[in-house]
Amino acid sequence: MQGVASFLAVAWVLGLGPAAWAAPSQCPSPCHCHGDLQHVICDSVGLRKVPKVSEATRLLNLQRNSLGSLPTGSFSEMKGLISLHLQHCQIREIAGQAFKGLKKLVYLYLSDNEISAIKPGAFEDLTELTYLYLDSNRISDLPRGVFAPMINLFILQLNDNRIRELKPGTFAGAKDLRWLHMSGNEMSSMLPGSLDDVENLAILHLDRNRLAVYPSTAMSKLRVVEELTLSRNPMKTIPDNAFQSFGRYVEKLHLDNMGLEKFSEGAFTGVTALKSLHIENNKLKALPRSLEFTTIQNLTLSGNPWSCNCQLSPLRKWMDSSRHRPDADEDEEGQKGSAPLNRRVSGSLSR
Repeated sequence: MQGVASFLAVAWVLGLGPAAWAAPSQCPSPCHCHGDLQHVICDSVGLRKVPKVSEATRLLNLQRNSLGSLPTGSFSEMKGLISLHLQHCQIREIAGQAFKGLKKLVYLYLSDNEISAIKPGAFEDLTELTYLYLDSNRISDLPRGVFAPMINLFILQLNDNRIRELKPGTFAGAKDLRWLHMSGNEMSSMLPGSLDDVENLAILHLDRNRLAVYPSTAMSKLRVVEELTLSRNPMKTIPDNAFQSFGRYVEKLHLDNMGLEKFSEGAFTGVTALKSLHIENNKLKALPRSLEFTTIQNLTLSGNPWSCNCQLSPLRKWMDSSRHRPDADEDEEGQKGSAPLNRRVSGSLSR
């Protein structure tokens, strides 16, 4: 009952009031229906194919059923759907035009399946789709233009798949995409032009991939990134002008646990709004001159073999200023430990 209640709550948030058209005569067996059959809940009821529901249905929950695949036209009679939940359904393939007719769909949840193939045209008609969740599947390749119908897509979740490469045209059409999550894939390459169609990204998560070289060219068209996560990619260096194209907007950078050995001197050129920088557990000995500390509020830098010389003097001045002074204890060797505070810094620099 708790799951049913939560879905009803989502429905009311969406403003799904009584239907303006006649309701169907009965609820599909063995599902539970609510709100004049607008909300159809079929969670964990042993279904092996998509049931027929009314055109009046706004929310359809098919979680935890063994559907296997989504054939062409699986939802063609459900023209009123706004929210469709297909998590944990053992889906292996999405056929072309699988969602044909769903021109009002806003939320599509396909996480935690076994999807390895998305056929061209699979997302045809999803012009109103705003939130797409494809986490925890087996997707290794994204066909060119697969997201093209989604002109209103805002959040795309592709975490924990097997994507190896981003190619030009992958995100063609999805010009309003703002949050792109691709953590935990197998990406070793982002080809030039692969992000040109989504230059308005605000959040980009690429952590836990296999990127050995910072993808400067691929990211050069991004303009307003506020948060970039590259943690746990095997990069040794960050080049000059790495963040310059979106430097006026970027506030959070996650560059920890990468094996980083060096920032080029101009790596942070143009970065003027940075508030949070995470560079812990790397192999860094120095910080570049282009890194400005005036806006930083949260800095984590422990687990690096720092060389405490004049190159680190801007950091020391920032740490020792009355506004930023960390209330840290010193160990027996005179080293400062982690020190959370209003202006948080953690690290190990000699006083």
